[in-house]
Amino acid sequence: MNINKIMQCTLLSILIIQVLTAQNNTTIKGTLKNKENLNIVGATVILTKVLNSSIVKASISDKAGNFEFENIKNDTLIATISYVGYATYTTPIIMVSEASSLINIGEIILTPIAKTMEAATVVAQKLFVTQKIDRTIIRPDALISNAGVSVLDVLEKAPGIMVDMNGIISLKGKSGVMIFIDDKATYLAAADLSAYLKSLPAGSVENIEIIPNPPAKYDAAGNAGIINIRLKKNIAKGFNGGINIGYGQGTYSRTNNSTNFNYRINKINFFSNFSINQNKSYQDLTIERNYFSANGAPTSKFTQNSLLIPTANALNAKMGVDCYINKKTTLGLVLSAFKNQTKRTVNNNASIKDGNNTLINLVEATNPLQSVLKNGSINVNMQHKIDTKGKEITANIDHIEYRSKINQLLTNRLLQTNGQVISNTVLASYLPSNIAIQTAKVDYTQPIKKGGIFEAGLKTSFVKTINIADFNDIVNTVSTPNYDFSNNFKYNENIHAAYLNYNRDFKHISLQLGFRVENTNIKGYQLGNPVVKDSSFKRSYTNTFPTLFLQYKADSVDKNVFGISLGRRIDRPNYKDLNPFSYPLDRYTYYGGNPFLQPTFSYNVEATYTYKSNVTATLEYSVANNVINETNEQRGTIYYSRPGNFAKQISYGISLSGNKKITKWWTFQYYTTYSNSKFKSTVYGQNLNDSKWYWVAAPTNQFVLSKLWSAELSGSYQTKILSGQFIVYPIGNVRVGVAKQLLQTKGTLKLNVSDVFYTNQIKGDIRNLANANANWFSYLDSRVVTVSFSYRFSKGQNLRLRQTGGSEVEQKRAKG
Repeated sequence: MNINKIMQCTLLSILIIQVLTAQNNTTIKGTLKNKENLNIVGATVILTKVLNSSIVKASISDKAGNFEFENIKNDTLIATISYVGYATYTTPIIMVSEASSLINIGEIILTPIAKTMEAATVVAQKLFVTQKIDRTIIRPDALISNAGVSVLDVLEKAPGIMVDMNGIISLKGKSGVMIFIDDKATYLAAADLSAYLKSLPAGSVENIEIIPNPPAKYDAAGNAGIINIRLKKNIAKGFNGGINIGYGQGTYSRTNNSTNFNYRINKINFFSNFSINQNKSYQDLTIERNYFSANGAPTSKFTQNSLLIPTANALNAKMGVDCYINKKTTLGLVLSAFKNQTKRTVNNNASIKDGNNTLINLVEATNPLQSVLKNGSINVNMQHKIDTKGKEITANIDHIEYRSKINQLLTNRLLQTNGQVISNTVLASYLPSNIAIQTAKVDYTQPIKKGGIFEAGLKTSFVKTINIADFNDIVNTVSTPNYDFSNNFKYNENIHAAYLNYNRDFKHISLQLGFRVENTNIKGYQLGNPVVKDSSFKRSYTNTFPTLFLQYKADSVDKNVFGISLGRRIDRPNYKDLNPFSYPLDRYTYYGGNPFLQPTFSYNVEATYTYKSNVTATLEYSVANNVINETNEQRGTIYYSRPGNFAKQISYGISLSGNKKITKWWTFQYYTTYSNSKFKSTVYGQNLNDSKWYWVAAPTNQFVLSKLWSAELSGSYQTKILSGQFIVYPIGNVRVGVAKQLLQTKGTLKLNVSDVFYTNQIKGDIRNLANANANWFSYLDSRVVTVSFSYRFSKGQNLRLRQTGGSEVEQKRAKG
């Protein structure tokens, strides 16, 4: 199917839909009073969608205590009311349909916090996990143990998410998760993404959305779904914001500090978010490899211990301005940047033994590394409300650049058992990388007859990358080019996309249908040198991605709600993974790219049951073909690690999540899953056909000790899990924390301890190697005592939300 014809049809559909009769105008109103029957003036009332927690409109109660929302589209909504000195109030679900032109919530009585323990409990026991129809919402501020830590630390606690020792994030046992910041892809590969998320303080995050099967509006990339991290924003007039300061002490110290503020004057709104991070940690990694003859007899053993001590300094900044041209049109500009500087010293000591376990040789290696990763991006956005009935068009244009530089010096010494040097090699490398990304996106929303909503959109993205690897052998201070490892790789990619989406609420049924088409064109070119010849590849393919969401409410009060979702997704190779060159990590370990990688296609089904909005059971099933994962090959004495395609992964299981108020002062939250992961493939001639069940439990206990004091006891445990050629052994941790409200509840002081019993240490096996096997054990600086202070300030009235940007998928696949 020609992509230009698809786009033309989509635009034609938009024009046709505009002539259809829009849905009715519905007004929602109510009145706020206190227990003395006095009007509450200036309270904030925010109307949000039950489906995805997105804000529809905001209002301020007037002198009579009244608030009102006009021209509300058909939807399932709730209103949240907040006012200084009073407990936050959330209304029952509000159903807006063509039959309702006016919905009067009536008189709402707000309860003073100071007069009841229940009010204090509402504030202190904010839920960490909230389940929606198509996503799970994580609120970092809800847990004391999230104070003063990084976003990566928060993700490790989130239900269904696992972060391995290399920073690779998986969801429910599946790799290929796309990470977004404010609906924009991070465009980073595992190592750089991990470093960035470590540099981003949890205090700067409003919430995290885990979306296993995203609707058609989202890019289809991400085999396991999307994790969308939303930074804190403010929707109030005047000057307001907050600061977060955190200091942690493990074996080494670390800090996480951030501030955000918002200022609106007349029709101009300024906003910003800044953070600074310093982190020093360690990893004590032991790897053992055993080699065998064809008949299974031991031939040799390689044991290596590596001590890695990275020190990172990071700065993050985001600034923007919204200009409210008139009541219908808003123009916005957002500038973002970050800079991560890392110094890392790696000391390796290895022993080589024969088949009788007799020591033959010793290996000593050092690899000091310095890296700098810089990012700069600009987003221009527009939102235009075509009429008061819900027609709306939004547009985003993004330009993003990443620049990284890595300098390292690999020194290897091979010694006899008596310490005499056999050989000494020095390999210096300089690895610069540049990535330039441009995206443009247009989205259109159109209410139609009988309460339905039609959405359509177009997106295009252009990516250009340049990766240079400059290796030199150094002998007696003389540098000579090493053409075996040196490389210059260029990669261009262009993706065109179009989508249609329709949703409608009936009396007991909510339906959403989506269809997305994406056309991908890629070119890769490796420049040659005196040893390596030029090579190149081209690919072009077009794919479709249907989605279906169906929800059934068995009663009028949402006591029993059933749901099902189906979707098809794609996981494209990371940019650098397609680079065919290899380079050494040490004398016996090489890492390489793979230009023959194919995209992963997955089919995902989820069925859910929710009871009284606080207990959710989920059945899930997924089939993924050509799964991209790390592969390992033993070739002679060299151990090669590179990305590869596994033929098939099948995943299925059941999970249960919810919360229970044990007493007035004790709230218990829980998440548990029992799942199976199965791989079928042939890896370097070795048959991989295995499956394993695994169990995950993540309980959280929150305690209200008094009106100003609260505490937390939480943890997680995961049994043995299968991931391609890897078996990861059971792992768990326990966290405790205490918090006190200060400065008339505007400030909060928190103290927490992570991994109390020092059990969050990773180990595992590497299997399906020809005539070999391997295992590893990694000690991490995971037990950390953190003290943090946060302060919030606000003065002003509410206003409508701004946009956050339009580039949505390309970043995660970038390699630095």
